Amino acid sequence: MQDATTEAVTPRSLLRDPMHCLALGLGSGCIRKAPGTWGSLAALPIYGLFFWVPAPVFGLIVVVSFVVGIWLCQRTADALGVHDHPAIVWDEFVGMWIVLALQPTQWWWIGLAFVLFRVFDIWKPWPIGWLDQKVSGGLGIMLDDVLAGIYAFAVLVAIQFAVGAF
Repeated sequence: MQDATTEAVTPRSLLRDPMHCLALGLGSGCIRKAPGTWGSLAALPIYGLFFWVPAPVFGLIVVVSFVVGIWLCQRTADALGVHDHPAIVWDEFVGMWIVLALQPTQWWWIGLAFVLFRVFDIWKPWPIGWLDQKVSGGLGIMLDDVLAGIYAFAVLVAIQFAVGAF
């Protein structure tokens, strides 16, 4: 039980800490309705800062974001006392960056990437759902969105081949 001098820990109360702020998607995860969707949208302007770099650099950014994300997400989950709290959306950032890797930058491809990522992130087809239930900690928080990003990337590339976009 909390006493009157102890403030409840909420996602918004953690935003002053830069590491929690990143895990909470720069505040986008604090939007109560559909925080994962808002986090995925918030990843797009950040993507706009580095989409133009060479593919190896882009890949390095994503890998470092994933590895750092394991720690970030675990730290914020511990502070909130909830594994994979809905407000933790750094995993959505990384998942979106995966699906956008090496993609055309026209708005319709980015929009389709967003939709496909959200579908796979919500649907969680095998083994995403299984891993989401079996892997705990920061790795578990990150892993399902990384796989959703990979699935969405594969479908997006298949669509591009089907319509002759390559």
